[in-house]
Amino acid sequence: MTRKIWNIISFTTIMLTIFCAIAGCKNKNTDSDKNELVVFHAGSLSVPLREISALFQKEHPDIIIKPEASGSRDAARKICDLGKQCDIMASADYKVVRDLLMPEYADFNIRFALNEMVIAYTDKSRSCSDITSDNWYDILQNENIAIGRSDPERDPCGYRAIMVFQLAQKYYNIPYFSGKLMEKDRYIRPKETDLLALLEIGEVDYLFIYRSVAAQHGLNMILLPEEINLSSSAFGELYKTATVKLSDKTPDQFIIRRGEPMVYSVTIPKNAPNPKVAQAWLALLLSPRGQAIMEKNGQPCVDPPLVDGLENAPECIKHLIAAYIK
Repeated sequence: MTRKIWNIISFTTIMLTIFCAIAGCKNKNTDSDKNELVVFHAGSLSVPLREISALFQKEHPDIIIKPEASGSRDAARKICDLGKQCDIMASADYKVVRDLLMPEYADFNIRFALNEMVIAYTDKSRSCSDITSDNWYDILQNENIAIGRSDPERDPCGYRAIMVFQLAQKYYNIPYFSGKLMEKDRYIRPKETDLLALLEIGEVDYLFIYRSVAAQHGLNMILLPEEINLSSSAFGELYKTATVKLSDKTPDQFIIRRGEPMVYSVTIPKNAPNPKVAQAWLALLLSPRGQAIMEKNGQPCVDPPLVDGLENAPECIKHLIAAYIK
């Protein structure tokens, strides 16, 4: 009797194992997976990419789009360190894709949008009635003022904020200004958009953030001189004097990121689950309709978009882009 029971249990176990293995294989390539488009993107792209994805879904109602917003460096490390898959990777800094993903995980990199740094605040911010573009550097040094920025190890906006500190110190000739702001910005979050709630409730008074994000959320903002705001190619050499040390592809390696005019980029990773759908979505992003959405949301476009690795870019978008000449 005992042997019969044991045989039944063994047979049942074997059958369950086979069933689970078969089910597991099916789950890896289900029809629902084929209808999904996973988009890793910078937090500052949340609003325009949501509108572009909504337009895409009107034309492709069977596609389910799954956006994942994070700091751009975090998004890249999900791919190269954690082995996660996505169909689109859109970064706030083209160098994130170039340095962390190419050539192993991506073989082309399209530069498609621009931005600039501003100081955002609300009517709840302390000294908001007094601050102007001519005195912000004095007001932000006050002890009672709380400022915030994103984490430079995780998000380009974070290291760009530090570069703005350094450039402002030179521009206004204020000794130790950069260090003073670095000591004051206790509010540091993984990506710049994580700080918006703290700003709205008055926990943080001022944010160093992208102009597009400030405009999209109806925030007050201080515009900075072009010598400081990382927007103008005319000041490229000046921007290079601002530097931030960041981790590289491994924890024991480091790179020095130098300031430069900010440029966003997008790619399709080599292991994208749905490359054909990704190509169609990318074609919409780079089309006049997609560029109009970007412009409407405060992000000027690179016209035409420039690409590193033109030979590897999808054929369906090559008429929309130009090769990048270094």
